[in-house]
Amino acid sequence: MSLEVKDLTKSYGGRVVVDHLSFTMDRPGVYALLGTNGAGKTTSIRMMLGMLSRDGGTVLWNGAPLDTRRCSVGYLAEERGLYPKYPLMDQLLYFAALRGVERQEARKRIRDWAERLELEEYLYPASNGRRRAKPRTADQLSKGNQQKIQLITALIANPELLILDEPLSGLDPVNTDLFKGIIREEIRQGKYLIMSSHQMATVEEFCTDLTILHRSKPVLQGNLNAIKKERGRVNLYLKTEGDALPYIQARGITVRSRKEQEYELRITGEQQANGLLSDLMAAGITVVTFDLREPSLHEIFVETVGGVSDGEV
Repeated sequence: MSLEVKDLTKSYGGRVVVDHLSFTMDRPGVYALLGTNGAGKTTSIRMMLGMLSRDGGTVLWNGAPLDTRRCSVGYLAEERGLYPKYPLMDQLLYFAALRGVERQEARKRIRDWAERLELEEYLYPASNGRRRAKPRTADQLSKGNQQKIQLITALIANPELLILDEPLSGLDPVNTDLFKGIIREEIRQGKYLIMSSHQMATVEEFCTDLTILHRSKPVLQGNLNAIKKERGRVNLYLKTEGDALPYIQARGITVRSRKEQEYELRITGEQQANGLLSDLMAAGITVVTFDLREPSLHEIFVETVGGVSDGEV
């Protein structure tokens, strides 16, 4: 299986909001679609799914146009997509039917996910004496629990292609770890995932390849490990017993942060780092930690887009 996006283009009122986006997923895993607010991420996803018309470009699944009626696709949207006043169970059964899941099988899957996501009290409210419990509605749930319900709608048809737009939005740390565990399971099952998020550390945990959009244009694409390797190990974490700052300054090294005798430094390369280490050892300063690191995805993102953002599209 493969997903191929070719030259996706979209304009509104003469303003280009997606400018020839192309990428390919030729193996299972996670592809990250990143960008500042207004860069065109959500618009691109909606065009891929056929929710928005395209001014140009194609989306191919296994060499044929992607059609959500024939390909099992799960979509977790950034914005809430539940009907606030309708019973949760009815909505889940409705979304399952739209994806071709038979009612009996849908009920079984909903029960399994309810247990996994700790939603039983909302989907199966207990009766109070003789009075039958009223079914719960979406507007009675917290933002995080609404996100759990939407995750069920995305997964209920066991999709081959799963698109997650800000999947961890509104979640506390416990439920964040729960969602991450589910994402890892989907990866192990050989699924194709596209993830869009502003949480760079989370994206970095999962993605192998990425596109960064800025002002509608793809400005960086490729394999994340290769991108990091190209930039080299330019971050140095240093912890010492004694004041290392004079030696750091003498080498012209940038101090990114400092806490007592712990330093996060930006270096030009390993030669500069090794020179600092030699200076410290010659001065008799004990080096507790000396850790050279490649740049994080967060640093790569900020360096690439320059920290500029526009209005959301």
